[in-house]
Amino acid sequence: MIPKSGLPEGLHPDTLAVREGLPATPWGENSEALFLTSSFVHPDAATAARRFANEEEAFVYSRFGNPTVMMMERRLAAMEGTTGCIGTSSGMAASLLLVMGLLKAGDHIVCSQSVFGSTLRLFQDFARFGVETSFVPQTDLAAWQAAMRPSTRMLFAETPSNPLTEVCDIRALADIAHAGGAWLAVDNCFCSPALQQPVKFGADFVVHSGTKYLDGQGRVIAGAVCGPAELIDSKLMPVMRSAGMSLSPFNAWVVLKGLETLSIRLQAQSARALELAKWLETHPAVQRVYHPSLPSHPQHALAMAQQGGQGGAVLSFVVRAPAGQERAAAFSVIDATRICSITANLGDTKTTITHPASTSHGRLTEPQRQAAGITQGLIRLAVGLEHVGDLQADLARGLDALPLA
Repeated sequence: MIPKSGLPEGLHPDTLAVREGLPATPWGENSEALFLTSSFVHPDAATAARRFANEEEAFVYSRFGNPTVMMMERRLAAMEGTTGCIGTSSGMAASLLLVMGLLKAGDHIVCSQSVFGSTLRLFQDFARFGVETSFVPQTDLAAWQAAMRPSTRMLFAETPSNPLTEVCDIRALADIAHAGGAWLAVDNCFCSPALQQPVKFGADFVVHSGTKYLDGQGRVIAGAVCGPAELIDSKLMPVMRSAGMSLSPFNAWVVLKGLETLSIRLQAQSARALELAKWLETHPAVQRVYHPSLPSHPQHALAMAQQGGQGGAVLSFVVRAPAGQERAAAFSVIDATRICSITANLGDTKTTITHPASTSHGRLTEPQRQAAGITQGLIRLAVGLEHVGDLQADLARGLDALPLA
């Protein structure tokens, strides 16, 4: 039996973020050990046989079990308030594993049309294997309800969404899902458990791209699915064991250490994002700003209730430009920056800036982008830990040069 950490019950998530995992090895290390090994040695052939048959809990092969990966899984599960977690090689691998493990040909998914562009494409591709997806407006509960079928087995939402920060009512979606005999899965990438725990509102599974805020410094690719241990062990682990979308021990260790500072990073980055969002709302070259902390956000009250009063570190804004020149105007603002990193990644301590229509959502058709609200004048900013005044000056360099439409 793999031992528990031995922590007291009822600890705050901030404490679990630093302490949960596995017990130290006999060497007594204070920082979690990194187990860079592909396989594990057994005392005898009979023990090996029992372990490979899952009759005895032990580490056998790092494709489907490793102490470092398990430390990260236990820590993230504790922070999300779930009984189980399984690490994956990327956030997209987490979504892939979830569907492959829980669904079969003939099943149906209802998904927000505002999810990450690659998630949209992945769910569309599942149709080739007999799993059909209906895409609905993120915030339209009636549309979610209307899309339900007898074959619906999963509802999938991302809240806040990328990049417009649309917020869905997790509890209401959970009620719709459960009334129809389906699971609700929530992509918690933007908030992380530092701001939001979807299972508290009725979600069954929580999907993560650990590449983002869980790591927090843009160092590794990682993902995870949090949920009921019995379903993760019986449904997801067999797929992981066969398909091998495994999280590497090194990447798990980096995420594990990132979790220790997750709460303080998200609080600081959320505060900076709100300050920038307020400033952008006053700039004459900005047509609209999207950030859940702003009273102007359509789901402001819901976001504050679900996200612990924090808006998160991601905001988007639309530049003012004459018709047909929106893309050029957005590009000029992005290209004028000297501090922000022009990259589609987010969650870093370094502020990143990108043009979603040509990067993260570039593989979608223009009608799909329009349905998701991804216009050519839209810019996404994932705020890091730089001084807000410096970031304002960096954005003003391009915004001040735009001719007002």
